[in-house]
Amino acid sequence: MVHLSVKDAVANRFIDLCRTRNMKANELATLSGVTPSTVYSMLDSRRRDVSIITIKKLCDGLDITLGEFFSAPAFDSLEQEIK
Repeated sequence: MVHLSVKDAVANRFIDLCRTRNMKANELATLSGVTPSTVYSMLDSRRRDVSIITIKKLCDGLDITLGEFFSAPAFDSLEQEIK
């Protein structure tokens, strides 16, 4: 079983939301008032962190709440970050 990091789960959730809305990353950036590089950086698997402020802005652009965003099953099965 593959265990996702929090960052990967966040990126995958945004990818899924964009896919279901037939939306490109650039469109998400425009709707959210952030630069396209911010969105692409968040989606880049080599980057470790993403800020909650960025997540909130992207959720605003998608017209969803943080609660709706984090209510995906992937967030319920994350391992503890404390090792």
